[in-house]
Amino acid sequence: MSEDQAKEKKEAWYTLSGDVNSDMVHRVFEAVSHMTDEGIDVAHVLVQSNGGYVSDGLCLYNFLSNAPVEFVMYNGGAVASIAVILYLSGTRRYASETARFMVHKSHATASPGARPDALNIIVEGLRADDARTESILRKHIELAPEQWAIHQYSDLHLTARDAKIAGMISEIGDFAPPKGAHLSNI
Repeated sequence: MSEDQAKEKKEAWYTLSGDVNSDMVHRVFEAVSHMTDEGIDVAHVLVQSNGGYVSDGLCLYNFLSNAPVEFVMYNGGAVASIAVILYLSGTRRYASETARFMVHKSHATASPGARPDALNIIVEGLRADDARTESILRKHIELAPEQWAIHQYSDLHLTARDAKIAGMISEIGDFAPPKGAHLSNI
């Protein structure tokens, strides 16, 4: 084996779609287990998700950020809500020209007739979730003050070009597995 071949990293191509929930967490755990068994060095992952549960997204972010595989993330359509946090675990990130991102504060629905102490617990949980997700956002992206202001009270939508300016993506580019590459759905 030549020195160049020894340095060549083993790459694989995946798609990950759906709600960010315990099922997705389980699927990702299983997929990364297979990746490590197969000696995958770099996993290219196309993410398509409108979000889901904050704790599951944070778990995936922490797990993928520290896995023994380098993750390259792609947005070919929509990555929204807590799925943005999952997406930010990639060491390199790309988005198609027509892709969109959306970030917002946490929200919940209280049971009808909920007592003030129960509402307080919900509010404190939402504040804790917002603090956790915002720290990750601020670690990876730089939004303009007016964008942070929108994020404070509403949904903030970003085009691929906006995401590039904010540092959310490395480049505008499509998920394009090479001819003959095996594509696996997580």
